[in-house]
Amino acid sequence: MTTRFTGKTVLVTGAGTGIGRAIALAFAAEGASVVAAGRTATSLDETVALIEKEGGTAAAVTADVSRSEDARALVRRTVEHFGTLDVAVNNAGVFRGGGPVADLPEEDWRALLDVNVTGVLFSLQAEVAQMRDQPTGGAIVNIASNLGAHRRAPGLAGYVASKAAVSALTRAAALDHIADGVRINAVSPGPSATPMSLRPGETDADRATRMKSVSPLGRVSATAEIAAAVLYLASPDAASVVGSDLVVDGGAAA
Repeated sequence: MTTRFTGKTVLVTGAGTGIGRAIALAFAAEGASVVAAGRTATSLDETVALIEKEGGTAAAVTADVSRSEDARALVRRTVEHFGTLDVAVNNAGVFRGGGPVADLPEEDWRALLDVNVTGVLFSLQAEVAQMRDQPTGGAIVNIASNLGAHRRAPGLAGYVASKAAVSALTRAAALDHIADGVRINAVSPGPSATPMSLRPGETDADRATRMKSVSPLGRVSATAEIAAAVLYLASPDAASVVGSDLVVDGGAAA
């Protein structure tokens, strides 16, 4: 265990399950005070309980980041809880398949853009507004995907487009705000050990067998491995890393 984030406040959206929860736990284990944010209070409370069980400090805040007023209130409540906002991880997102472009339902398209793209934009705006007024600035990591700017797959056009937009938005925001003392990067995970990477009716064992033939690494990534990449980009070790998009996918997009 290290203490890279002792005395720091970290906001993680989509922190109730999966990768978001793993990121929240990892920051808390390294000394951060964590605000776990999302739309479902029950799962956020579970994340906070896991952090506190290990002696960490955390608070849960419900918010829908696709609403600009929620994103601003989330940052405000983070600062009210812990006094500052040093790191933000914009992980909240939705996954919808659907089929080919010609048959993509309008409601799926709008949901993907509202949460995956507009939600990241609103979060960035609220976070940067706080960080650039702090003497110490801050670091932001957006969670994109290896499906998007890095590779594509049939039947996932809406999701792919939304995550490619996150990659592009990250780079643009990084250039806009590094002079403000806000360092912005992205992590693009591939299949990880969460229910999202399971095909309909597939078990964990089935997935493990499938990944041996489709992934160069031969397995899904552990959520802790995704979290480790996020913590690196948020840490002083990455002080000169600006506008990067770190792919963590076992070589699938290589």
